[in-house]
Amino acid sequence: MTDFWKGKKVIVTGGAGFLGSHLVPRLTDAGASVFVPRSAQYDLRTEDGVTRMFEDAGPSNVLFHLAATVGGIGANQQRPADFIYDNLVMNALMVEQSRKAEVGKFVGLGSVCAYPRTMMVYPMREENIFEGYPEPTNAPYGIAKRALLVHLQAARRQYGFNGICLFPTNLYGPGDSFDPETSHVVPAIISKMVEARRQNKFELTLWGTGRPTRDFLYVEDAAGGLMLAAEKYNRPEPINLGSGRETTIAGLAEAIERIVEYEGQIVWDKSKPDGQPRRVLNSERAAYEFGWRAMTNLGEGLEKTVRWYEEISEEEISLA
Repeated sequence: MTDFWKGKKVIVTGGAGFLGSHLVPRLTDAGASVFVPRSAQYDLRTEDGVTRMFEDAGPSNVLFHLAATVGGIGANQQRPADFIYDNLVMNALMVEQSRKAEVGKFVGLGSVCAYPRTMMVYPMREENIFEGYPEPTNAPYGIAKRALLVHLQAARRQYGFNGICLFPTNLYGPGDSFDPETSHVVPAIISKMVEARRQNKFELTLWGTGRPTRDFLYVEDAAGGLMLAAEKYNRPEPINLGSGRETTIAGLAEAIERIVEYEGQIVWDKSKPDGQPRRVLNSERAAYEFGWRAMTNLGEGLEKTVRWYEEISEEEISLA
């Protein structure tokens, strides 16, 4: 830990969300003064909402833009227009108004969903982002994240605005959304499996074939990467944040099954979409530029996530 953050004025949009809820305490512990705009007060999809947010926050040294309209495959399929509109408008307003407010540094959050559906070479490198169209099931969201990167690069060229864009892979960990309508694959499988065990179900159905691969990054590792990049990285090129380890969805389910101690049978519903066939990121640039590497292995991270979910869901049951 350095003294970099002591006395710094920091804004974190999406600070009450999954990644933000891990980033904000780390910033506070490091000595930063953190302003977290809440969606009930500031609609960041409107110029008025963004302008008022900057007026209330005051001058800031660093802004982390984590706010986004997000969800799993099902949510992306049901609301593709919302996903591209909300994120395009929000991102554009945040970059432009941050520049006008003379924010010292803008840290934008991209997504692995911005990468092409299929690649010639894996793991995916940052220079591959524009080499093809994203996976169609989440392309509107992915395109919006590509636009954020391009906007930041353009603002740097034209105005000298110091904005960087980080592209994390699939995040997971305590505090994730376990809402079945919006959850991503890790919380979706954990919640289904825990409930199946509690109800003594002999069979559990999961989406797809189980064959696609993903690169899973523990949320605390991602939060640390954001802080290191904000402190040390000042270039226009995007930066990947990933574990570099490729895991099949079936392998993920088996790992969760062991931790949860579910003894039933897993059935794969092949009528449901798999999404992108492969996802694994090369994060050598992050290691070279600011010394970041993922530190939490998947088994350890899943254990923490499952225990957290079991505890909060038991509390909900006892209060019902």
